[in-house]
Amino acid sequence: MTNRSATPQILLVADFTIAGLTPFLEGGDAPHLSAILAPFDQVTQVLRDARSPCWNEKPETAFVWTRPQTAIRSFARVLDHEPVTIDEVLNDVDDFVHGLCEAASRVASLFVATWTLPSYERSLGTLNWNVERGPAYFLARMNLRLAESLSSDSRVHVLDAGRWVARVGPSAASPKLWHLAKIAFGPAVFQEAASDLKAAVRALRGPTKKLVIVDLDDTIWGGVVGDVGWQNLRLGGHDPVGEAFLAFQRALKRLTNRGILLAIVSKNTETVALEAIDSHPEMFLRRQDFVGWRVNWDDKATNIAALVDELQLGLDAVVFIDDSPAERARVRGALPQVLVPEWPADQLIYEQALAELTCFETLTLSAEDQSRTRMYLTEQERNRTKAAAQSMDDYLRSLELVVSVEGLGPENLSRAAQLLNKTNQMNLTTRRLTEDEFSKWSAVEGRHTFVVRVSDRFDDYGLTGIASLSTSGGTATVVDFLLSCRVMGRGVEEAMLSIIIDRARAAGASRLDVPFSSTPKNSPMRMFLDERSGLRREADGSTYTWDLSRDYQGPSHVSIQFS
Repeated sequence: MTNRSATPQILLVADFTIAGLTPFLEGGDAPHLSAILAPFDQVTQVLRDARSPCWNEKPETAFVWTRPQTAIRSFARVLDHEPVTIDEVLNDVDDFVHGLCEAASRVASLFVATWTLPSYERSLGTLNWNVERGPAYFLARMNLRLAESLSSDSRVHVLDAGRWVARVGPSAASPKLWHLAKIAFGPAVFQEAASDLKAAVRALRGPTKKLVIVDLDDTIWGGVVGDVGWQNLRLGGHDPVGEAFLAFQRALKRLTNRGILLAIVSKNTETVALEAIDSHPEMFLRRQDFVGWRVNWDDKATNIAALVDELQLGLDAVVFIDDSPAERARVRGALPQVLVPEWPADQLIYEQALAELTCFETLTLSAEDQSRTRMYLTEQERNRTKAAAQSMDDYLRSLELVVSVEGLGPENLSRAAQLLNKTNQMNLTTRRLTEDEFSKWSAVEGRHTFVVRVSDRFDDYGLTGIASLSTSGGTATVVDFLLSCRVMGRGVEEAMLSIIIDRARAAGASRLDVPFSSTPKNSPMRMFLDERSGLRREADGSTYTWDLSRDYQGPSHVSIQFS
């Protein structure tokens, strides 16, 4: 497994002088990355040779950044306008990809920059996109081949260097810097690269932001609705400010399509604010796009804390957007865990300000992520059903819970690894593995891994649980036992335990050991083991056991299905 030190180490591999990137990685916003520099222009040797000294410090991640004409030798001939076929170039790209995949086996994640050309390079000018000789066409095909070839390797992630260069403009590269010091890019490009690398490492090491809480007046629409009425708000229409607010709402909606939740905290009269959301014809965001709101005249920091608690999230998962500097300062001071970005006074660039935030980075995007808002809304409907039920047993029976069991495989590995690395509360050991590490571990003889999907009459929760066993002799040991907090406390834990016991018995074991590793966040798992599992707690205080000659009665209100 890879090194997970407090200060993550990143190996920088380049065919140019990349030392100028290190100050931006080591300073600025967290995480602060400790850079290890591979030898200058030794890309192939470092990627292919696991014995290279730069791997000795076991970096958590690696970043590979090359110029296209040196990484892909046939492309240098394209730039020289020599006859070269696209197949020759793509074969060289495939060889480069093989080296990346070899290096990726030594780190938790490897990042590689796309190839770019300096903006001053006109090359063939009008013929740059000629499909037989055009450097721009060849370069685009190279980057596509790079991305497509690496798409099946969850350890490798392609970063868009073209965006860094485009943002900086003409000063992105200088032949003078190259000839003086073999520096391929200017400091501003290094700063852009460092920002994206840090965002990626944040996503690799822990949860990113999950909830955006927005104000209403002059934040998602123009004007104070209580003063001007919803009919006179600046939103959409043939008004540049109204168009800008509509574009900002569309940008927020795009976040929900990648799994980010939206909520409202606003000082307003609730009925007036909700009427505007429901009635304004240009309103792009509607009630069903928000998982909750606090619209009243109370302190916003207090409202945020209450809303986040209701949604069962942590304050460190929250971004708060408000046009008022005073309100931003109040929330920063009262809730330092909440990210409160500085917000522009110019309403025309709200969309840009949101797009430039790097706090929503993720290395995977699952179907469950894309339907997260709907999941939260159906959870609220469940809660209303629970409040109306005569008893907890009646409520649980009314849910019509189904637990579907399937083995770990290519079709569910990405979501399973995501769950493994992000679940904290109902988690036996909080073991963290990459997709590749998890797959290889599970493939070893004597190990059994399964995942569970949970649904009820309201909705499908998706893949929400993982369990794994390791058998040796007559003992089966539970290695992973974790469940998303979204389905805790409804009998799914007991159902999973009954499946684990059946699997252990089928493997020929006579005893089940469940070793618990305490963390600051997994007390719900300890409570389940102590109070509801029925397992025997051993004298060491951290191991729970079950005699497999005894039957285990799972919950009667949960239906278990196997695929």
